[in-house]
Amino acid sequence: MTKGILGRKVGMTQIFAENGDLIPVTVIEAAPNVVLQKKTAETDGYEAIQLGFDDKREKLANKPEKGHVAKAETAPKRFIREFRGDVAGYEVGQEVKVDTFAEGDIVDITGVSKGKGFQGVIKRHGYSRGPMSHGSRFHRAPGSLGAVDGQRVFKGKKLPGRTGGDTVTIQNLEIVRVDAERNLLLVKGNIPGARKSLVTVKSAIKGK
Repeated sequence: MTKGILGRKVGMTQIFAENGDLIPVTVIEAAPNVVLQKKTAETDGYEAIQLGFDDKREKLANKPEKGHVAKAETAPKRFIREFRGDVAGYEVGQEVKVDTFAEGDIVDITGVSKGKGFQGVIKRHGYSRGPMSHGSRFHRAPGSLGAVDGQRVFKGKKLPGRTGGDTVTIQNLEIVRVDAERNLLLVKGNIPGARKSLVTVKSAIKGK
């Protein structure tokens, strides 16, 4: 059975384990998700469940959106995502809550990294800078753009440009605590994205 949920990144804090170890954790608030659709191999060519998260006002939803969520008898959703895998055990209209996961579960978390705007190669790609004194005129520039014989800059060359704002997945993160009353997941370590941004939590593909 596919396990996944949509939530918002709240921020980071730290908790103490029973043995006294200090564990840095990221808090994810995952209000109950609603199963909007079940996709099967017979009808769609693949198996997946479609989850909706975060209600939005009726006024902001168009007619197709309202018709789609009416089958699940729920309000229009701000975010809709699919989770591929075995759909057995899910029904349209069912709520998926944080207790679908348990302490110790290994998960993959996907979010959109913080946008940094237009940045140079040192910040964007981790290039080393040149000496800052003794007559050097090479400080934070990219350096050589390639061989003379190419007579052009090859595609894929790491150059300055827009940084961040990419979809990033961090694999094999451990769930340290599940707070079902407050709809919170505490995950060990950091995850991509700014505070209040959407994150997708699903069972690890390469989990132990």
